[in-house]
Amino acid sequence: MKLLVATKNAHKLKEMREILNIPGLKLISLLEVENPPEIVEDGSTFKENALIKARTVANSLSCWAMADDSGIEVDALKGEPGVHSARFGGEDLSDAQRNRLLLQRLEGVPMEKRTARFRCVMAVVSPDGEEFVAEGRCEGRIALAPRGDHGFGYDPVFLLPDGRTMAELPPEKKNRISHRYRALQAIRPVLVKLMEARLG
Repeated sequence: MKLLVATKNAHKLKEMREILNIPGLKLISLLEVENPPEIVEDGSTFKENALIKARTVANSLSCWAMADDSGIEVDALKGEPGVHSARFGGEDLSDAQRNRLLLQRLEGVPMEKRTARFRCVMAVVSPDGEEFVAEGRCEGRIALAPRGDHGFGYDPVFLLPDGRTMAELPPEKKNRISHRYRALQAIRPVLVKLMEARLG
């Protein structure tokens, strides 16, 4: 069975495939679809944006669709970048440039006040309008400088309680603790039931 993931982010799709690993379930992205629908992410929360993406794909392509919306919330910045994480500082910035901007915004903020979290909301929507939502979080702090060669996005500046950044973890370790892992584990029973219904 194929499940269309409403993303063009190859890193994200790879993580989802490795984390879920449900026999018989094949995740495909919008990069593998001809004329994918245009998605306007104008929600004010991760949940709203995840549902917008999944609904758009499910309705446009008449298929089951899954989408996530995720980002980083920094307490010293009153929860920013939040839903704007992927566009923080502008559409054309690289991950490294966004990380530099974040560190600049936190210049002079002591470590105890650099608390932050990754949040991920996962939505699954059927072509008939059934909707399922789950959330995952990972708590940490913003490091003083980027470290690590793994991962993507804000991983190099997200400091875990054990003192390592998310980017210093090998992928298999990250995929057992990340916000996306927790959201996918929470939505997993929905996908298993869907598979059982299709096979039955």
